Amino acid sequence: EMRYVSPVSSKRRDMGFGTYPSVSLSEARDHAALARQFIRAGKDPIAERKAKKATQRADADAMTFKKAALAAYSDRKDGWKNQKHAAQWMRTLEMYAFPKLGERQVDDLKARDFADMLRPIWTKKEETASRVRQRCDAVMEWCIAQEHTSANPVKSAGTLLPRQRGKRERVVRLPAMPWEQVPEFVSDCLQVANPSISALMLEFLILTAARSGEVRSMTWDEVNFNSATWIVPSERMKAGVEHRVPLSTRAIQILENQRTKAGHPELVFPTVRGKVATDMILTKFLRDKRVASSVKGRCATAHGFRSSFRDWASENSFSQEAAERALSHTVKSSTEWSYHRTDLLDQRRAMMQHWSNFLCGKSKNKTNVVNLARRNEKK
Repeated sequence: EMRYVSPVSSKRRDMGFGTYPSVSLSEARDHAALARQFIRAGKDPIAERKAKKATQRADADAMTFKKAALAAYSDRKDGWKNQKHAAQWMRTLEMYAFPKLGERQVDDLKARDFADMLRPIWTKKEETASRVRQRCDAVMEWCIAQEHTSANPVKSAGTLLPRQRGKRERVVRLPAMPWEQVPEFVSDCLQVANPSISALMLEFLILTAARSGEVRSMTWDEVNFNSATWIVPSERMKAGVEHRVPLSTRAIQILENQRTKAGHPELVFPTVRGKVATDMILTKFLRDKRVASSVKGRCATAHGFRSSFRDWASENSFSQEAAERALSHTVKSSTEWSYHRTDLLDQRRAMMQHWSNFLCGKSKNKTNVVNLARRNEKK
């Protein structure tokens, strides 16, 4: 400890340097020598030490873009159902934003900084650039909410970049099999003797126009055999809304056979180890079969069969509302959604049975399907 008279206030002050043995005698002498230098320079050493600590705390608390992104990600990730999306959200920032902006303080970032970061991919990888920009925007909005900055420069970055071709041109559709070819595929590849779990799942997926994850995680308590309805709970749906799926006679037949064959108390389509199948099981099946799609050089995808169904429904005069409900697509207008509360289950039940008949070769004449649909609408 050192006693001195402050050259600033002219008051006597006691300055401690720590306790022994955490601070050695030689270290205490060095601290005292530095304090005397401040006194000779007309400065109060205690005030200087406090100012230094305040600066160090400010530097430690400075919010960089990387710190903000990690914090924003941590706050948002629990709300994402798709873990793959959650991982991609951070991966795009690590790949494109962090190398240039990661160590920059958020309140120093300008629109041109984000524009310069996006420019190399802005016209070459438009979809990726759009996602990076959206995620940077989310990070900066988080910073505003946390009072780390008062402005979001990402919103103005686009004015410094060339015009893109547009979202409509950037969209790449998932490869899908033309709807006219699906019955032959079902007959030749799926409805075979001793079908694999992949074949059963894929046929059920096609029959119900459901998503892969909904089918792979399907449980017996979601199935009502009496009403021939599969009720997918909201927590397993993309839109977060419960979805009722009418089951055709062929879909029921698959479930009844699977109930005997699988012997699992919960899962409808369990793996050999009794677990939920991975998202690659159907993709691998289609690749192994080399199933072609309408996109040249690309294999058909399981999700693409939803598109096949949608095209079939349009070509055979089924209503747009029923087809969209079958795909569990939500109504875009919140006002329309608030009034349109029916899920058109009865209409969809007739439509899905026609779809099943078409897939199983029981309705080869398209005109017959059209007439059946029209008669159903008149009823």
